[in-house]
Amino acid sequence: MFDPEITALSVELLTVCRDRGLSVATVESCTGGLVAGALTAIPGSSDVVNGGLVTYSNAAKSALAGVPAGLIESHGAVSEPVARAMAEGGRTALVADLSVAITGVAGPGGGSATKPVGLVHFACASAGATAHRERRFGDQGRDEIRRLSVIEALAMLKQAALARP
Repeated sequence: MFDPEITALSVELLTVCRDRGLSVATVESCTGGLVAGALTAIPGSSDVVNGGLVTYSNAAKSALAGVPAGLIESHGAVSEPVARAMAEGGRTALVADLSVAITGVAGPGGGSATKPVGLVHFACASAGATAHRERRFGDQGRDEIRRLSVIEALAMLKQAALARP
């Protein structure tokens, strides 16, 4: 179902997390659950994956991941502060060691001069730290932006897992 690169990254992440006794959660907007789907496509992933939230609407970001509505209003859903709040809220809600969040503009519409199609914010929360990355993939088409976002999210989780003792 997933391409070989995503499957390989998923297996690597699950192995690292399993070896270190870490659990994982996802909070996804523009990827619509693809990261959780990639992880749970691997047999035995239930010993690492606690769950995933698809927070496509602003209301869902607030209700499910605890993102303050005022934060979304002041920065927009596609922003560093919202990505960070999504990751931190998802980690808490799903009681996970690590949580990754993805929010972006996958297109083909919805972009603007300041937030163009292909802009995606990622955050990865762990105990005491939340890392952020911004990627501008360009207008490569919705499927490719989402595919690249899944790869980036898995890589962030793997990096965070490897940083844990």
